[in-house]
Amino acid sequence: MENNEFEKGKKFSYTNSISYAAKAVVSKHVIKKETGNISLFSFDKGEGLSEHTAPFDAIVQVVDGKADIVINGVSNILEAGETIIMPANQPHSLRAVEKFKMVLTMIRSK
Repeated sequence: MENNEFEKGKKFSYTNSISYAAKAVVSKHVIKKETGNISLFSFDKGEGLSEHTAPFDAIVQVVDGKADIVINGVSNILEAGETIIMPANQPHSLRAVEKFKMVLTMIRSK
């Protein structure tokens, strides 16, 4: 990886590009720009992100495992291959029902 980003022009696999860590959340930037970024995360079972809001929409793509993603108080169980959009300015959180990996895409709007 260059500048903490994945190497451009080289193929990679989301599932093999990040490892799980015991009782932890691990993240890597796939690409990071002023206009938005794509990040890869792994969560050990039971780990998560507490409720928060963001000023822009965010897309979560689960690439391995299973997660509970709560948006505005509504629970959504997602498994590998499933995707959800977390709307801007709505409270959301997530928790690993089992170990899981996700790709988070955030595009900032002006």
